[in-house]
Amino acid sequence: MSDTRVERIVILGGGTAGWMSAAALSKTLGPRYAITLVESEEIGTVGVGEATIPMILQFNAALGLDEPDFVARTQGSFKLGIEFVDWGRKGDRYIHGFGKIGQAMSLAPFYHFWLKQRAAGAAGPLDEYSLNTAAARANKFLPPSDRHPGSPLADIAYAYHFDAGLYARYLREYAEARGVRRVEGKLASVERNPETGFITALSLEGGERLEGQLFIDCSGFRGLLIGEALGTGYVDWTHWLPCNRAAAVQCERREALTPYTRSTAREAGWQWRIPLQHRVGNGYVFSNAHLSEDEACARLLERLEGPALMTPKILRFTTGKREQFWAKNVVAVGLASGFMEPLESTSIHLVQSTIARLTTFFPHAGFDAEDIAAFNAQSHFEFDRIRDFLILHYKATERDDAPFWRHVRDMPIPDSLQAKLDLFRSNGRVFRESDELFGEQSWVQVMIGQGVLPRRWHALVDSFEDAAVARHVEETRRVIQNCLRVMPDHAEFIARHCAARAEPVAAPKVA
Repeated sequence: MSDTRVERIVILGGGTAGWMSAAALSKTLGPRYAITLVESEEIGTVGVGEATIPMILQFNAALGLDEPDFVARTQGSFKLGIEFVDWGRKGDRYIHGFGKIGQAMSLAPFYHFWLKQRAAGAAGPLDEYSLNTAAARANKFLPPSDRHPGSPLADIAYAYHFDAGLYARYLREYAEARGVRRVEGKLASVERNPETGFITALSLEGGERLEGQLFIDCSGFRGLLIGEALGTGYVDWTHWLPCNRAAAVQCERREALTPYTRSTAREAGWQWRIPLQHRVGNGYVFSNAHLSEDEACARLLERLEGPALMTPKILRFTTGKREQFWAKNVVAVGLASGFMEPLESTSIHLVQSTIARLTTFFPHAGFDAEDIAAFNAQSHFEFDRIRDFLILHYKATERDDAPFWRHVRDMPIPDSLQAKLDLFRSNGRVFRESDELFGEQSWVQVMIGQGVLPRRWHALVDSFEDAAVARHVEETRRVIQNCLRVMPDHAEFIARHCAARAEPVAAPKVA
């Protein structure tokens, strides 16, 4: 068989998406592949993806990054989940935690036992029965440890908050140390093969010409290669997710260094709070049909916990996805592939999953259509299921205090989401489809947290004596409280193990 390797890879765009791609491919492919990344210092990055979900640990581990060094270098903190404030009703608050909820008995998940006790008035909020959510409430953090076998302490799931700009810089050092060549410049034109339509080279404004076989489009919302050059269309989801603007600003941190992201529902969208060691990231995601950009900036500034460190930046977007994520010899990564508002911190994960999928389907020079079709099908499935989970947060509201909330409460929703809601409302069942990102625990926490309750609990719960159900639920809460007693304060843990240094080290440490 002949050697048909794709050896020349060109990445258009830096930022988190570009440098994650460069770092992962340089690690995976090795030195026989020439990887070039072109970016311009004059073009800013969006930089709102500062909160992550637990799969980022797999990405960093695959690169061999040293966790304390990574957290320190990116001014990072740890994340156990997301707190949602005022979403179901004003005054409500719940945490979507990453970890397990209680312990199953027989074949019935724990939350079904909790539902029975709740109906009897003998159970506290669901937050109290998961170590992740209870620890988040107490501002405590400890990574999982094999010193506590069988304990919830051995199975803590977590992610990170970090400065996206520092993370990109960190990965740039990593990638360049492995042979990735960075070129400073702006795209001037795209050369294409007249017969196949494949891109053959990029010409930059300074006159440099970059030939390649595989092109990775990390050029942001415009999608300079996947969209403008190849004409790949865009699927608009504004009718389900009407927010189309975000005002973003950094401020001094005055509140506690909390191990969770906060999302607070506002009059025309929602506001995020992402705590880092040196500052807090804030943003107001809103619909400009219900609030002007100037009003959004003013209200965001009014609600900051500390002095603003910058003038608010307005981001304009259309929630949706590309009709094709891989077209000809171009793969879109990050914002070039589509946009989902960062309500569940999926932006960086979608970069990671696209890179992993590209590695799985890494092409021969012939670019087989079957591989590209499978890649696109898997990408569409992932985007569609995340879309449904985000829509759930808006649809499952009882708020009637503003036109925005009345609109999303009453809007039609995808059949796939309606089926999940109907199934849960009947007997509290949730089933994960294939490899969709959010599993049973996530759907349960959001639905219950926003007042979507089933009519009945699992029938197997009634095979246990009422006293046994009560003991199981109460014992779960007791175990969680015992675990909290041995967990350190989140800020204290960071100060002891991964506090940011005044001057960065020369290069990322590799574990």
